[in-house]
Amino acid sequence: MTIASFYMRRIDCRKREAARKMKMKKISIVIPTYNEQENVGAMTEKLTEIMNTSLPQYDYEIIFIDNHSKDGTRKILRRLCAADKKVKAIFNARNFGQLRSPVHGLKQAYGDCVIRLNADFQDPPELIPEFVHKWEEGSKIVIGIKSKTDENFFMSFVRKKYYKLLRKITDIGHIENFTGFGLYDRDFVNIVRDIHDPVPYLRGMIAELGYDYETITYERPRRRAGKSKNNFYSLYDYAMVGITSYSKVVMRIATFFGFGVGVLSLIVALVYFILKLIHWDWFRSGIAPLVIGVFFLGGVELFFIGLLGEYVLSINSRVLDRPLVIEEERLNFEDSTLHNE
Repeated sequence: MTIASFYMRRIDCRKREAARKMKMKKISIVIPTYNEQENVGAMTEKLTEIMNTSLPQYDYEIIFIDNHSKDGTRKILRRLCAADKKVKAIFNARNFGQLRSPVHGLKQAYGDCVIRLNADFQDPPELIPEFVHKWEEGSKIVIGIKSKTDENFFMSFVRKKYYKLLRKITDIGHIENFTGFGLYDRDFVNIVRDIHDPVPYLRGMIAELGYDYETITYERPRRRAGKSKNNFYSLYDYAMVGITSYSKVVMRIATFFGFGVGVLSLIVALVYFILKLIHWDWFRSGIAPLVIGVFFLGGVELFFIGLLGEYVLSINSRVLDRPLVIEEERLNFEDSTLHNE
C-alpha cells in the first residue's frame, strides 16, 4: 500500500465518520383525525414552524391518520401532502374508534422517536421541544399530564373517581389525566408494534411494559375549532377497556359478594323458620321481605351479569384478532402498500 493510498483511505474513513455524525435523527409526529377540517392546516403550519425553528437539527415527518372523516378533512390533507412530502396521510376505510386508530398510526411511524398529539390544539405542540430535550437526556417515554382542563364539574368528579377505582382494582400503575399526548422512543414503539391487541389501551401498555417515563404538566386549553368527538358512550367504552384489560378484582368481588349474600339469605331463612316454629300463631312474616329480597338480589345479579358481559365482549374482541384498522389509502409513504394489521 502506497503512502498516498493510505492517506486517501484515512480521509475516506473520516468522511464516512463525519457523515455518520451528521446524520439527523428523525422525529415522527402522529396525529389522529376525525372531522378536523378547521384544524389540520393550522396544525401542520405550527408543527412545521416548531421543527424548523426550535428543532432544526432533526429530520421529521407528520403523519395524519384519518378515521373516515365526513367533512373536508381528507381534501385538505391531500392538498397538504401534495405541497410537502414530509406530510403523510393514512385514510381508514371506516371509523375504527378512538382506541385503535391512534395506535395503528403509532405503529406506522419509524422515526427515532414518535410524538403523538391530537389535531385540535388541546395537546399544545409548543411542548414538543421540551419532550425532545428530556428524550435526549435518556427518557424512553415523555408524556403530557393535564393539570387543569375546562371540563365541567360532573365530568371532573367522575374522572377522579374512575382513576381512584383503577388504582384500587388493578395491579399496574395507571397514569391519571393522560390522553396519549407524549413522546415515545423507537424501542417502545417496536414493542408496541409486536403486540397484536385489537383493543389496545395505550396508558395500560405504558404502565405494563415497565418503562420509566418522565411527565410534563400543562393546562389543557379549549379546542381551537370544531366540536369534541367524545360522548358518554365513547368515554364509558374507554373506561371499561381499562377495567376489563387489567383487573380481575371486579369479578372476584362478584364471586365473594354472591357467596356472602347466599350465606346471609340462608341465615335469614333459618331465623324466619325458627321464629315461625316458636311463635306459630302470631308471627307473620308477610310477603314484603320476600319481594324486597327478590328485587334486591335481581338487581345485584343483573349488575354483575352486565360486568361479566363486558369481560366476555373484551375476550371475544381479542380472540377474533381482527386488524386494528383497514386502510383505504396512503399518501407520501415510500411503501404505498396498505398495512392492515
